[in-house]
Amino acid sequence: MSKRGFKKKDNGGSPSWLTTYSDLMSLLLTFFILLFSMSTVDAKKFKDIAYSLQSVLTGLGGPYPIEGGTINDIEIPNVEHIGEDDEIDFESLPEEVQEMYGRVVDYIGDNELEAKVTVNANRRGVFVDIKEAILFEPGKAELKESGLQVLKRLEGLVNDFDNELVIEGHTDDVPMNSRQYPSNWELSTARAVTVVRYLIDEENVAPNRLSAVGYGEYRPIVPNDSAANRSTNRRVNILIIINGEGEINGSTNDSQ
Repeated sequence: MSKRGFKKKDNGGSPSWLTTYSDLMSLLLTFFILLFSMSTVDAKKFKDIAYSLQSVLTGLGGPYPIEGGTINDIEIPNVEHIGEDDEIDFESLPEEVQEMYGRVVDYIGDNELEAKVTVNANRRGVFVDIKEAILFEPGKAELKESGLQVLKRLEGLVNDFDNELVIEGHTDDVPMNSRQYPSNWELSTARAVTVVRYLIDEENVAPNRLSAVGYGEYRPIVPNDSAANRSTNRRVNILIIINGEGEINGSTNDSQ
């Protein structure tokens, strides 16, 4: 007796795998809706993402990764200003600082540099403030021709005393994000070093009198809340230090 084949009855409906797949998609959709409903827009994170995308698209690189986040995540403590904008009673400053201040102001006036630099003083000494627009192109640390001319005219001042000179670089709060200068720390320090190298190589200032420091955007003169204020804060200071004993060292004027 021959065996007859029987066909299984097709009950219709979707395949079993499709039902499982649909359930999975429903669960994923529910999960992401839940995440979205609990999320809030973080402006700072959005800004960081925008800078990262910009760096990728322009090929300029991004911030250096560090443990626990990026350099943008570091919370910088409040720092006192170096004193340009502090309300200091000039008469309360040491006599040696007042004397130095008068000599520097006289030199700036005699050399017609009032439109190029400003002079101020605090308890550390007297500083000559040179704006970025005179010294450097935005985001650069190579001296412009106008900067070279101003520094050349200041040669008589920096070589008139033996006091220590601290060259201080400052920026505004606009983020810096390039391969050469990943942040304003690097840019401000590079600018200070550039001025130091010029004074050594071109004006024969003794290297042991010089030091360079970059403060980034963290010691502004005025709040960084307008284009004019940001321009004010982008600067390099030549600080003439009054030594621990409050003396002015080796002024060549004394020997004349």
